[in-house]
Amino acid sequence: MKNSLDSRNAHNHPVLRDHLAAQRTMLANERTYLAYIRTALTLFVAGVSFIKFFGNIIYEITGWLLIPLGILVFIKGIISYIKMKRLITEEEQS
Repeated sequence: MKNSLDSRNAHNHPVLRDHLAAQRTMLANERTYLAYIRTALTLFVAGVSFIKFFGNIIYEITGWLLIPLGILVFIKGIISYIKMKRLITEEEQS
């Protein structure tokens, strides 16, 4: 007797809900990647704005700190996206 909780059919193929779940997970991963990019751009632009438009040394130092922070967030987002995409692909194929 076949278990109703089994997510694979008799030929060991994933059922539609598993495929759709993997697609939702991939879309969530892409949304997270876009959030990293948005945050990185915001930090970078804020840093440039602080340097360019404010004459106070404190704002200029803050600007010079925000620019590399934005670059680091961007790199972290790329690494996180690639790692998660690899995990999702491996899980979907197994």
